[in-house]
Amino acid sequence: MKQLLILSGKGGTGKTTVATALIQLAAAVACADCDVDAPNLHLLMNRGDFPQAEDFYGLDKAAIDTTRCVACGICASRCRFEAIESTPVYRVNNFACEGCGVCVHVCPTHAVTMTPAKAGNLMTYHQQPVFATARLKMGSGNSGMLVTAVKKRMKESVEKESFHQSSEALAVIDGSPGIGCPVIASITGVDLVLVVAEPSLSGISDLKRVVETARGLNTHLSVCINQWNISPENTNIIEEWCILQCIPVLGRIPYDPEVVTAINDGKSIVEVSCAAGEAVALIYEKLVRHLNQLEATGNERNM
Repeated sequence: MKQLLILSGKGGTGKTTVATALIQLAAAVACADCDVDAPNLHLLMNRGDFPQAEDFYGLDKAAIDTTRCVACGICASRCRFEAIESTPVYRVNNFACEGCGVCVHVCPTHAVTMTPAKAGNLMTYHQQPVFATARLKMGSGNSGMLVTAVKKRMKESVEKESFHQSSEALAVIDGSPGIGCPVIASITGVDLVLVVAEPSLSGISDLKRVVETARGLNTHLSVCINQWNISPENTNIIEEWCILQCIPVLGRIPYDPEVVTAINDGKSIVEVSCAAGEAVALIYEKLVRHLNQLEATGNERNM
């Protein structure tokens, strides 16, 4: 099972729209939404089954046993995150606590302990296509760990359900915008990253940042340009830069008002007749050929 990750350097480029279309075009055996801060792929998946839900626990956080606490204030004075409050008893603000454990070590009465803290929820749909997603709890960290857990659940579910997997089987992963921990965790282990670029000055800058991040993790890259006709000049700049960087541009997607209509109806753009959907279908054909070329090249190197 090959893994394709869809990324963008910023939000609002059409990443999830493209991901949903590719899931349908590929008849993907599995998919995942790794934008755990604001997951929305499920809105277009139209699942009829119910997910298996489970709590996700990240790093432990401090907790104070008020029966042992003597209100000496040492823990509060040593906490660099100002996470310990006295109102009127000493307690830990879970939103501010980073789980460093300093308070545990300095407490003279052993009133502070590190305890598991729920950081979010994992949801896995087991019918084909397997769909794994998650939502990070407000104010929680450890988003990279949660993304890793989402990808692990997706892979485990495919293996558990024993779905037929040919060499052409594809898993499509909708990543998060930016270049932070969730993106780094999303990139790990995938076969190809498709960056959905926006032809704007900020879009060009963000494209370069996400390419630099992916290359630092030795990942194969490709690019498509969404709403290219809004700025043909910037589209040309992106394509010329990609040529210099030896990154294949798999296609252009035009601005298309029908995209908004389709999404509002809960449909993928390849379920309706529209120019954007046709463009993504052509991108998918090139994507398949590119993945096969990468596989063939890898096999030659291993011989």
